[in-house]
Amino acid sequence: MPYAVRFVCLLIALVALHSTAAAEFRSGDVINRNNAEKARELLSPGVYWRVQHGMTLKVVPTERIEWPPPYKVATERYSAQVRLSEDHRSLVSYVAGQPFPLVDANDPFAAVKIMWNNSFRPMYTDDLDVRLFEGETLYVDVNRPQRIVENEEIGHYFVYNLVGRTEVEPLPTDPAFKTSGVMFMSAMYPFLAPAEAHGKGIIRYRYAKPDKGDNAWMWMPGDRRLRRLNEAFLGTAAGTDQFAPDDYEGFGAKNENYDWRFLGEKTMLGAIDIEHVPASTCPSDGGGSVCPERWQLRRVFVVEGIPRRNRVPEELTGRRVLYLDAEAWVLLYQDVYNRSGELAKNFTNWLAYRDRPVPDARVAIYPYKRLFEAAEAITDVKAGLSEVYYRPSRQTQEKETWYINMGTVNKGTFTVQAMVKAAK
Repeated sequence: MPYAVRFVCLLIALVALHSTAAAEFRSGDVINRNNAEKARELLSPGVYWRVQHGMTLKVVPTERIEWPPPYKVATERYSAQVRLSEDHRSLVSYVAGQPFPLVDANDPFAAVKIMWNNSFRPMYTDDLDVRLFEGETLYVDVNRPQRIVENEEIGHYFVYNLVGRTEVEPLPTDPAFKTSGVMFMSAMYPFLAPAEAHGKGIIRYRYAKPDKGDNAWMWMPGDRRLRRLNEAFLGTAAGTDQFAPDDYEGFGAKNENYDWRFLGEKTMLGAIDIEHVPASTCPSDGGGSVCPERWQLRRVFVVEGIPRRNRVPEELTGRRVLYLDAEAWVLLYQDVYNRSGELAKNFTNWLAYRDRPVPDARVAIYPYKRLFEAAEAITDVKAGLSEVYYRPSRQTQEKETWYINMGTVNKGTFTVQAMVKAAK
């Protein structure tokens, strides 16, 4: 049988398999350890591991996720001029909106285009201020009560985009981009807990130039010392196995540092509009995830990223497999494999889709629905160690903690002086 025919037959078989798996479940059905095998084809191996270890999910009807209108307008206006560079790794002539609104699965560079769409996703385009959130590190264990290793509380997670701006002046590009080459800035400060990390902060600059690495700094208030961070720290969190800066929002590394391959389009389950915000700690897996929650059948692009060793020699992983919602353009989950090919980590995202982050919001209210990340977890499936972030925190009195494209952040937020001042 010719290769092309075999490929088509395989594709038809896979589509049929996923259609059968999807038909097994109806709205209101709950997936847990007892029936996880039936849902296996609708979940990544890492999410399947979570269900096997106690996480539960409730199937609900699929809903349409609309892009914010300014993002739609920018896509229609600018996308036709965007292309990949000669080496098919970087963007050329990008201004704002989605770079590649039409991705052909037969395009040999479909995966690269998908990843650039992920980089300039519609969730936020100008600035972001996520306030008062927490991270809890613990072991996933269905047979024991929660065994908390560490609890973090963080004042702010900031982002300021210099390119791709659609709602807040300056539009569509901050003039500072021409002189600095900085594509975006991000920061996380001040840490409020644990006590030994009180006042800690991290600032990061991402450059548009493909061969220029990130600049990043960390302020350690205990010894009152500013540290310059290298690429190894950003990707491995200084040798720890858990949440590193490159893990923020699932995948935060530089696209050019990976070789990307398109693995296909599938129907899979995703937690894209959860019911409870603040998110609920999962009682059936020792608190290692968020459950029970609403999951929908979604159209998903599956992309594999293999580190380019000449660019990131310190990268400890063998490959990453990302599962991106093909309508909302947000990462639903990611599985990370070690160099031996074994599943090492899973990242899962729990999102809310509404016109305000919480029902009683008074300031962060938008004229249309948009996505908010309510919780995320990265879990070492070998050790069973999970780090779960709640946005907003479960304890904070202020629940209205997501401020998207509201001009609450400016370039001055991303200075060492501002970070040190906030630590006091």
